[in-house]
Amino acid sequence: MDLRLIYAILLTLMPITELRAGLPLGVLYALDNNVPIILVFFLIIFINILLIFFIFYFLDKIHSIFMKINLYKRIFNFYLRKIQKRVDKFEKRHDQIGFYALMLFVAIPLPGTGAWSGCLLSWILGLDRKKSIMAIIAGIMIAGLFILLGSLGFIFFL
Repeated sequence: MDLRLIYAILLTLMPITELRAGLPLGVLYALDNNVPIILVFFLIIFINILLIFFIFYFLDKIHSIFMKINLYKRIFNFYLRKIQKRVDKFEKRHDQIGFYALMLFVAIPLPGTGAWSGCLLSWILGLDRKKSIMAIIAGIMIAGLFILLGSLGFIFFL
């Protein structure tokens, strides 16, 4: 296995770079080694989707550990109440928009707007987990297509 594929996978796992850096490197690996690009594409997408479940698990476990610390608990609850009031008001008026907003946030092909930040945003806002996972997966797939097309030279703004 070429080191570029390993680096592509590692970049895909990292919070800031994710598939935005991993996929172009994977495409280069595929082009140089006569590997079908679609296989590398699906590998990177699959890894990024699996990452969602790890992130939510990590957030749930770490948060529960920190909730045993009174200072953390008071600060977290204070900010959570403020955020939750805004979210409740927004959800009453725009129930379906939340799904699309999260999906588009994850789909934006810029560093820091991928699965890591989408999961964190969903977790902090207390959004429905199943809907959030579906929105994040859809966003990953859209971003993946943009990045793939940009890596192959079909989209020039990337």
